Amino acid sequence: MSRVGKMPVAVPQGVEIAITAEQISVKGALGALSRPTHKLVTVKNEGGKLTFVPVNDTAEADAMSGTMRALVANMVNGVSKGFEKKLTLVGVGYRAQAQGQKLNLQIGFSHPVVKEMPAGIKVETPSQTEILIKGADRQAVGQVAAEVRAIRPPEPYKGKGIRYADEKVSLKETKKK
Repeated sequence: MSRVGKMPVAVPQGVEIAITAEQISVKGALGALSRPTHKLVTVKNEGGKLTFVPVNDTAEADAMSGTMRALVANMVNGVSKGFEKKLTLVGVGYRAQAQGQKLNLQIGFSHPVVKEMPAGIKVETPSQTEILIKGADRQAVGQVAAEVRAIRPPEPYKGKGIRYADEKVSLKETKKK
């Protein structure tokens, strides 16, 4: 059995879980998430702990038990604590401004770029060069952060662009004559 799949998921106080044959629904203070269950994994709720048991002894069922456990653990974490990604803007005159569900970026183009946030994702700008993307769904937060970064990724010579806060950009040396 998968080492990850063997570990139970502890359900914190204030988080409700509904398990049906087709899906798992998790509801908490920061929202509600649901995910379809896999036919090779049986999910059980035993006294505030979720266990994931493979239906048979195949390698696929074993792998899917660990995958389902990780996905549900992220759902439980998301509705109780939430996830966030921090981006920084590097460049002269580069700035960001959050207006409700829109992110306005001035990043060296001839026009401002407006990025619409999907449902369940909040965006904040603590300063003009910092962007905080928050939400309950880990995958959605990471995807939106990647889309914002892709608007102007860091270039390799001066490092200008949008980067993750913990990202290290290795700069190339300029051409010598």
